[in-house]
Amino acid sequence: MNQTELGKQLGYDKTYISLLELGKRTLDDIGSRRHIAQALSLPPHVLGVTDPADTDHRAVVQFGESTVRLAGIARQSGHASEAVAELWPLVARLEARVEDGHTERDVLPLLARARVGLGVALGNVLPEERLSTAARWTAKSTDIARCFDDRAFASSVMRMHGNELRKAGLLGAAVNRLLRAVDLAPDRAARAATLPLLARAAGSLRNQELFDRVMREADQLLDEVEHTSLFNPFSLHEIQLRGLISTGRRKASIRLVEQGSPAPTTTVAPQWRVIELVTVAHVRLTANDCSNAARYLNAAIDEATRQRLPHQLQRVMRAAAGRLPEINEAAADSLHQIHQEIAA
Repeated sequence: MNQTELGKQLGYDKTYISLLELGKRTLDDIGSRRHIAQALSLPPHVLGVTDPADTDHRAVVQFGESTVRLAGIARQSGHASEAVAELWPLVARLEARVEDGHTERDVLPLLARARVGLGVALGNVLPEERLSTAARWTAKSTDIARCFDDRAFASSVMRMHGNELRKAGLLGAAVNRLLRAVDLAPDRAARAATLPLLARAAGSLRNQELFDRVMREADQLLDEVEHTSLFNPFSLHEIQLRGLISTGRRKASIRLVEQGSPAPTTTVAPQWRVIELVTVAHVRLTANDCSNAARYLNAAIDEATRQRLPHQLQRVMRAAAGRLPEINEAAADSLHQIHQEIAA
């Protein structure tokens, strides 16, 4: 607004607005500050005025930060449905607050992280035909991320959104978002967090050149950054196996399986243990080693059922389809049981 427009909205003369902007007049009285806050739809505390909503605001931010953090821990430890139950009411509360005009700088990033957390958790519990719902929740955070000059925040949001797009089968869009996340990464640790997801998406897209390039960089960073539940030798070994299969290098994948998998550590998330079992079984099946494939898939069913991971059971069913009907039936029974529990 120019000074005339602002003065008209506040009910002040243009000259008075000019004096305020030049610092020749100050607004020290509470009444004037309340008036300006109301006229411009600003939270009063932005102008230093105590507001009954201030206490609620602080409580929302403190509670919300704890909820997002604990929900992330629950999801990574294999309890995604509990994460959804925690994040859903928080997101609803934050969105209602924003709709009421309370768009404080600390509320918007919190809302973005809560939406991303909810989308990722939903991506772990929804059936595959509904995974676009998870991607839509993560997409809602991208506009907020663009409003803040925070590369780490923007990279994290793009990383999570890209991975949900991959799971929903939108591979081109997924690679686009994940490449953007790598470009925005402010340091090697943030870059390492994105590379495994980008490799998965590139492999699914059968882009051999991009897949190999990303895996080479990920391997180089293994000795340079701290390992996480995603970025570790065990997870990268599984990603390498799956990418080799997707890009038509069956013999190379068989040789890699024969070399054995790295020992999983405490940093490896439960779902990655199941994913690795299914992928190794898939490779065994391509080598016509049905007995060992069945052994790995049975172990995957047991772990996925215990951890309540429906997507991993669907992986088992795809791997066993047409080759191991007994395994397929057992996985389908476990999947039905988990969906009943989630619906309840």
